[in-house]
Amino acid sequence: MTSSDPRPAATVQAGQFITLASGQRLHYASAGDRAQPLAIFLHGFPQAWFAWEEQLALSGAQQFCVAPDLRGFNLSDKPTNIKDYRIDRLVNDIAELITGLGYEQADLIAHDWGGAVAWSTAIARPELIRKLMILNAPHPVPFARALATNADQQAASQYMLDLRAPEAEAQLLADDCAALLAKFRSKRDQWLTPAVADRYREAWQQPGAMTGALAYYRASPLVPPTEAHPGAAALTLDPAQFMVKVPTTVLWGMQDRALRPVLMEGLDALVPQLSVETIDDASHWLLHEQPERVAQSIARFLAGESNGR
Repeated sequence: MTSSDPRPAATVQAGQFITLASGQRLHYASAGDRAQPLAIFLHGFPQAWFAWEEQLALSGAQQFCVAPDLRGFNLSDKPTNIKDYRIDRLVNDIAELITGLGYEQADLIAHDWGGAVAWSTAIARPELIRKLMILNAPHPVPFARALATNADQQAASQYMLDLRAPEAEAQLLADDCAALLAKFRSKRDQWLTPAVADRYREAWQQPGAMTGALAYYRASPLVPPTEAHPGAAALTLDPAQFMVKVPTTVLWGMQDRALRPVLMEGLDALVPQLSVETIDDASHWLLHEQPERVAQSIARFLAGESNGR
């Protein structure tokens, strides 16, 4: 728990499951009072619901907070067809999660692949989203543009091609998940204790979980171009079809090696109600590296306040 936060922590209850109208079964954890407005926290790759556990406990003092394992991850169902990981299916999961929990709307707080799903949910189903908070996850239009034309982002995204390769599962799970743990390593990785590493290993080694997680990359057209395939360069995205019409806060760790700052350029034209906050000394894993700063930003967001530009 963040030491300077004065709010009482809510109890986090994991081990809950919901079967959506589509038949997809999601595991989730929750904190807070179900009589309060709903906030949903979406994790990214290669994480699971517990990436949000500390923030869930703090935010549960303000709203009813839910963190699911996305489909394919950890304890949620893991469809085997790549088509089941296309963005429309992922958006549908979030829409049905909101209504399945008995709510008409939710606030979304999301990181990485969870952020990609959250952007698309806000674009496709704005009536379900009160407001949106994104941590280091690109909106699809600037991401497609940068993948097609920006050499820095193309180089930073080469790992995506590796994660689409047939041998990716074996490579990532080898040596007790050494390659996956290496993705977290940096000068700011003090949070990655042996206990945390063991928890991630357990999630990654769930039957089918690594294939499910990698399916997000295999199903997406947003990849850097290669000699054999144009990737994102083959896409023509009409910005008018990707407008975000809900109040949106973007919190960005500026030392992200995979998602470069160019991805925030032109974002205000796509998100009219936009607030941007940056953290200079944080990487892609800002949620773990700067938990107090992230907690402060989430608290302001849930309260409907803004502290960015």
